[in-house]
Amino acid sequence: MDLLNCRLNAPLRHRKNGATQSPAMTSTREKGRFVRIPIIRLVLISAIMIVGSLTMAPGLASAQSEPTIAPPPAPSSGGARRVVIRFLTDSEFPPFHYYDEEGALTGFDVDLARAICLEAGTQCDIRARAWGELLPALAKGEADAVIAAQRITTPLVRDFDVTDRYFFTTAWFAGPRGGERLPTTPERLERKRIAVARGSPHEAYLRTFFRESAIETMDTVEEAREAIRKGRADLVFGDGIGLVFWVNGSLSQECCELKGGPYFEPRFFGDGLAITVLQQDGDLKRLINRTLERLRRNGRYEELMLRYFPNRVF
Repeated sequence: MDLLNCRLNAPLRHRKNGATQSPAMTSTREKGRFVRIPIIRLVLISAIMIVGSLTMAPGLASAQSEPTIAPPPAPSSGGARRVVIRFLTDSEFPPFHYYDEEGALTGFDVDLARAICLEAGTQCDIRARAWGELLPALAKGEADAVIAAQRITTPLVRDFDVTDRYFFTTAWFAGPRGGERLPTTPERLERKRIAVARGSPHEAYLRTFFRESAIETMDTVEEAREAIRKGRADLVFGDGIGLVFWVNGSLSQECCELKGGPYFEPRFFGDGLAITVLQQDGDLKRLINRTLERLRRNGRYEELMLRYFPNRVF
């Protein structure tokens, strides 16, 4: 086209039969030439467009007949959908996990595991193993998670991963039923006799914050509770879960009730209870955490708590 334009627009002198044409004739032919130039260009451009459309048509037809379909979004966890969650638990720590009168595995942890599977839309496989076999079995890949009232500790998180807490570990005071209702503060419990298990984190807590109280240490938790039942102490201080079941059970002979509390202090009583998973199974951890949050929002978690802990421990 550029070569054609140069040739068409060049100021040539025209000859006819060897004679030079007059300026008038040149001008007339120049005008005629300028009339013909757009027609030639239009013909050439049209030809190029026709050839181009014939070349591109198959691609356009293919694009129109085979539209691109976006792939479905990946699961929010970033991994494959879980079909089943294999839980391991213990069977000798009621009300968290135990065999009932009919020999069926039950308890708060067992029902919570089932609720997690139901809410997450997965199948549930819950099996009981001896306490000392739980973590080794998880490490060997014989299970996906352990739900057995395990406290979050430094050694645990060094070798495994844990979910969000599903149960808080607290401490309580217990004293004579219907007795003096003093606030359980260090100032109000000065010189009060407080029974506690020797060497326990509860003793350490009392010696740190209740220094003016008369701390009576016993060899076992049971002996500390017996001291308050028999009137040898004013209060007993210990694990909230154990005290809740003791004051409402037959061993206390309805002597006592909870006083004050609950006391939350991770440095002494731990960070609570969590479900243990393998460190490399981040997808399962996220799935369980999301499901636990939904169970709390829809009231299912509260329902399970009240079923097994009618007297709230936290």
